[in-house]
Amino acid sequence: MKICGIELKASDAILVVLETEGEDFHHINLKTKKVSLGDGDINADVLSFKETIETFVLDNQIEKIFIKKRGKIGRFAGGANTFKMEGLIQILAVNYVMLISPQTISAMQKKNNIELPDSLKLYQHDAYLTAITGMQ
Repeated sequence: MKICGIELKASDAILVVLETEGEDFHHINLKTKKVSLGDGDINADVLSFKETIETFVLDNQIEKIFIKKRGKIGRFAGGANTFKMEGLIQILAVNYVMLISPQTISAMQKKNNIELPDSLKLYQHDAYLTAITGMQ
């Protein structure tokens, strides 16, 4: 089964795909590492983001998506574009989309000794940890 961990940051959906076999998993180093939303106020840009991410999910046969949850209020609240991207991802043709809190990800990381693959870019680390947490 293929799963996708996503971190939403500014106008980017940062992606990491893992292939799982039982308890084992490995990172699939794909060319597409993030999908950007242009101007969230322009309908064509929003539709383009949805089509691009949907094509990515379908082409890579993603069965489950795990998204790092952002704060709704306060200092670390997500911006309007991240909420739009989250909503668009949740309505994709995937049977399972789950939001995972940063606290849950942090607790899983402390409990387990997670080694990050060398194939990851630095900006993909949180998306990777989100995917791993979702598998637990």
